[in-house]
Amino acid sequence: MESKHDLKTGTTTVGIVCKDAVVLAADMRASMGHIAYDEESEKVYKITDTMGLTNAGSVGDSQTIIRFLKGQTQLYEIEREEPMSAKAAATLLSNVLNGSRYYPFICQFLLGGYINGKPDLWEVTPYGGILQRPKYGVSGSGTEPALTTIDLGFKPNLSTEEGIKLAVRAIESGKRRDVFSGGKSVSVLVIDKSGVRILGEKEVAPIVQQVKVNL
Repeated sequence: MESKHDLKTGTTTVGIVCKDAVVLAADMRASMGHIAYDEESEKVYKITDTMGLTNAGSVGDSQTIIRFLKGQTQLYEIEREEPMSAKAAATLLSNVLNGSRYYPFICQFLLGGYINGKPDLWEVTPYGGILQRPKYGVSGSGTEPALTTIDLGFKPNLSTEEGIKLAVRAIESGKRRDVFSGGKSVSVLVIDKSGVRILGEKEVAPIVQQVKVNL
């Protein structure tokens, strides 16, 4: 029987590989058990000028790992005079999380990057599993509706604009059917040859309205 002290947390995050970019997106609800604790929680993060990630799971565990990763990527760039790739960062996280598997960090990440003219997407699980996602990845309690939406809408060589719309539609699908996903809007981060860009609320709002009509 589940303990009354066990608190369920949830989210919906997605990553989509486009022709010239990686799009990361997430809902904005932080849940604590049956409580919608925060409706403006950020779950997409810029790590470097060529890399970003989404987090699902424990907020404290996620923030600890994200702080660690930001520090390590900065040291790497200072020592080697080049940015760390998404693959290298995913491998680093995999080693750290697997090394802590008996006292695990309860968090899962989608890590996207753009280096040497190529978009890249990786998934890292709480126990250090590492999976390359050549097309798209999804994490969190809203995985089923979000994954189904992307399955139906994905096509090779998506433009960045198409990728953003598909990512927002997937998050809205998760928010609609998963009680632990929600929030004021959708957080969107784009990584391309120009660097990392987090879309503002005014940019995202019309896309949300547009995709809601088709849900």
